[in-house]
Amino acid sequence: MSTDREAAKLERDMAVPEVDLRNEAKGIATWAQTDGENLHPAALEILGEARRLSEKLEDKTVTSIVIGKNAEKHSKTLIEHGANKVYVISDERLLEYQTLPYVRAVVDALRVIKPEIMIFTASAIGRDLAPRCAARLKVGLSADCTQLDIGMYVNRKKQQRFMHAFKMMRPSFGESKLATIIGPWNYPQSATVRPGVFAPLKSDSSRKGEVVTFDPKWVEEDWLQSVISVEKGGSRIELEKADIIISGGKDLGREGFDMLKELVESIRANGQRSELGASRAAINAGLVSQDHQVGQTGKTVRPEIYVAIGISGAVQHIMGMRDSKKVIAINIDPKAKIFDVADYGIVDDYKNVVPELINQIKSGFTFELDK
Repeated sequence: MSTDREAAKLERDMAVPEVDLRNEAKGIATWAQTDGENLHPAALEILGEARRLSEKLEDKTVTSIVIGKNAEKHSKTLIEHGANKVYVISDERLLEYQTLPYVRAVVDALRVIKPEIMIFTASAIGRDLAPRCAARLKVGLSADCTQLDIGMYVNRKKQQRFMHAFKMMRPSFGESKLATIIGPWNYPQSATVRPGVFAPLKSDSSRKGEVVTFDPKWVEEDWLQSVISVEKGGSRIELEKADIIISGGKDLGREGFDMLKELVESIRANGQRSELGASRAAINAGLVSQDHQVGQTGKTVRPEIYVAIGISGAVQHIMGMRDSKKVIAINIDPKAKIFDVADYGIVDDYKNVVPELINQIKSGFTFELDK
């Protein structure tokens, strides 16, 4: 019965006149962020997703824009990870990010490339750069997306059918809903994507691509500011790089999180990369700082092993860790939803389990990793 309804809906949709407002806009472009001398990992993540999305377009060209001092050295890596073209904007003055010249560089490049879709990384820099570029181009921007797709969109009110609408999905209403944003009226359709959401493609050294040296039309106002020095310090929580993540929920309280911190330090002492994660409820309760949060409004992670302790398994949290290779859940509630995504589950009070795990690790036990 549902198949009949779907077929009838499709027939009604296809009866709506097709509209194509792309003009000369074709293909997908991405911004390849660099951190000084190195490519940011998210540059390859969004490039891989662009490559996958391009299979749903008529023009499957994926162009990556890379900016910085000696930016051309990244061309080979970008091509091996999915780019057909790389626009290189290299300038001695651009070792570190600067808002005005970066906006000029990206906007000028996009006016030449004319993509129908543009994807930025939703890093701290990307969140500064992307909206400024969108404003200059007079196009919309969907921020902090966690899913992307391309497909048909029908606007019955305007009697318009778009066959290649960019569907940008992001959490809304305090993570309780996943909103789909569609705007096939202005090009490029633009989005920022959270780091860690997508996996990069495997490097393929046989891939060939075109490298274009691009010179923006700099003006004096682009260089009103300059970077005098950059100082980096403080401890940084690198959930995305951890092989093992130990995450806790709100009900553990401060005593429980102190125990999890000891567990993480014990794992590190055995030479394995581990970080402390947390649910949004634990963050809101002030048990740990926000940079530990895993979930739709936190970080998306895919470690070798994810240990969820006292976490119920709300869909918003699961969205952030579902691609972990192995999930171990410890919860006193046998009906907790976290067990639905767990490879291994322990139904018990964490106070009985975690101390024993700490003792085992201090005695030399290490987690078996696939790496």
